[in-house]
Amino acid sequence: MRVAVTTPYFDFYPELKAEFAERWPGVKFRADRAKLTEDQLIDYLRGYDAALIGLDRFTDRVCEALSELKIVSLCSAGVDHIDPAILKKHGKKMWWAAGVNKVSVSELAVCYMVLALRRAHMFSTILRKGAWTGPIGFGADLRGQTVGLHGCGHIGQEVVKLLQPYGVTILACDRVDHSDFYRRYGVEKVEPDELWARSDVLSIHLSLNDTTRGLYDGAVLDRMKQGAVLINCARGGMVDEEALRARLLYGHLAGAAFDVFAVEPANGHPLLDVPNFFGSPHIGATTRDSWEAMLRSGIRGLTDAYAPQPGVYPFD
Repeated sequence: MRVAVTTPYFDFYPELKAEFAERWPGVKFRADRAKLTEDQLIDYLRGYDAALIGLDRFTDRVCEALSELKIVSLCSAGVDHIDPAILKKHGKKMWWAAGVNKVSVSELAVCYMVLALRRAHMFSTILRKGAWTGPIGFGADLRGQTVGLHGCGHIGQEVVKLLQPYGVTILACDRVDHSDFYRRYGVEKVEPDELWARSDVLSIHLSLNDTTRGLYDGAVLDRMKQGAVLINCARGGMVDEEALRARLLYGHLAGAAFDVFAVEPANGHPLLDVPNFFGSPHIGATTRDSWEAMLRSGIRGLTDAYAPQPGVYPFD
C-alpha cells in the first residue's frame, strides 16, 4: 500500500518515523507546516492508496480527483473537518480514535479553571504594566466550587478524576448514560438548564457537530449563573464569541478561558482584549505524549479503517 503523510509532526519523533517507514516502505512524509490548498492536497496525494492526515479537508473535488485513495486516517483528536457523506460517496474508508489526547486536554481544562478563578491572566497583565501595588481585587479558590461539565465522555471523565482532590461538587450533562461512572466518582447527572444555573465553573467537553454548533448563544450564556467562569478546551464554534465578549465586559460572567475559537488562527480576536478572558492557540494536545499517541493512532488506522457513517457518532 502506498502511504502519504500530510501532517509534519513525525519529524519530532525520529524513532517513530523510522518505525513507520520500516513497516510501510516508501511512505512519503511532509515537513512543511503550511496548510495545503485543495490543489496542493490533490497534487500531494495523487497516486497514493492511503493518507495519514491532520486537519486536511476532503471535499467532493478532492475525493473525485483522488480515485486511487481508499483510506483517510486521522491523527487529529477531533473529526469536525471531515464530511462522512462525502467519503462514503467516494468509497473511502477513514480512521479516527476518540479520546486519544484525553490526558493532555483534561489537564489543560483543570489548569484553566484555576487560572480563570484566580484571575491570573489579568493580574499578570497588571504586573506587566508595573502596577504591583494597589487595589487589584481578589480571585477565588477552586475548592468548594460547583463544577459543571457539558459532555462527560473520554476527556470529561478524565477531568472528573483530576478534580477529585479539590473537594468540588461535580455536575455533568451528557446524552450518553454514564451512570456507573457517575456513581463511582460522585458526579451528579443534570439537564442543561440545571447545569447552566448551578455551575460556578462550566467546562465544555462536547464534539462539534450539527447538534452543538452555536449551542452557547447569548440566551444560553444569560442562563448561566451570575459570576460563573466558562472554559472551552474542546472545539470552537460552539460558543457565540461576540455574545461571550459582551457578558464578560458587563460582568454577567466573571471570566472565561478558551483554547479554541470558531475561526483559527484567532490572531487579533476581539476577545483577546477583554481583561477577564484568557486565550491560547489550540494547544490542548501539544504535548509530546499526546502527539505520539495521535500519530500512532493514525498509523493504526491504515489497517483498521472503517466506512464512515453519517449521523452516527461523532458525526451526529
